[in-house]
Amino acid sequence: MGRKKLKGVIDLCSPERSEGEVVVDLGGTPVRGVFCLKRKKANMREIEDREDCFILGFDPNDDSLDLPHIKVSKDLHNPNSDLSVLAEKGQVACRDYPHPRHLCVKNCFEKTPHENHCEMCFCFVCDTAAPCKKWSGSNGHCHAINNEAWKSQRKKTWRRKE
Repeated sequence: MGRKKLKGVIDLCSPERSEGEVVVDLGGTPVRGVFCLKRKKANMREIEDREDCFILGFDPNDDSLDLPHIKVSKDLHNPNSDLSVLAEKGQVACRDYPHPRHLCVKNCFEKTPHENHCEMCFCFVCDTAAPCKKWSGSNGHCHAINNEAWKSQRKKTWRRKE
């Protein structure tokens, strides 16, 4: 069985060419060249408006590090550590802003004595700067966490203040 030729149809995919078949040159590919942006300093808005598709030769979300603010991890040589923080950028909520003692990043609640606190810690029960009047002891507020028992004491303290 032979192939049926249709009039007015140009077969661009067929590797077979019979005698008398016309080969049409489309003048190259209809696909335009792809623009490659090498530097971040270029005006990306202008390029986005002008180009349908372009390649970034850099990571657009990668801000260069502020070297004076790099802090080296203390656990850098710990073989048991799966993750080491080499640098940080900006402020950390439970370190640089007021936070309840049990959420303190500087004095990890599970790894340090509960009486320890940083300058930004506050008492979960009294809602005052740590240490409060009832901070220490076996039932001290330093042991307070976000559970129902401590929330109940917190509500009682707030009622007394009102």
